[in-house]
Amino acid sequence: MARVEIEFTVEPFAVGEPGPHVQAAIAAARTAGFDPEIGPFGTMLRAEMKPGADVVSAVVAAAMAAGAERLSVTITAID
Repeated sequence: MARVEIEFTVEPFAVGEPGPHVQAAIAAARTAGFDPEIGPFGTMLRAEMKPGADVVSAVVAAAMAAGAERLSVTITAID
């Protein structure tokens, strides 16, 4: 099965001070069973294609519900 790398950035953001909308997106990824790598400008995880698509949906919903103004997602095939 194809694997993907998913990176998302939730805005607005301040380096070192993730707001509730950023925290909600990260929590959604963790609740879905992933251990995201949190960077200064984005969060990244790797997944199989179907669970990856599902986690993107959960992350978007959680971030927007918590007040995100913009969410950027990049999905890259890795296998």
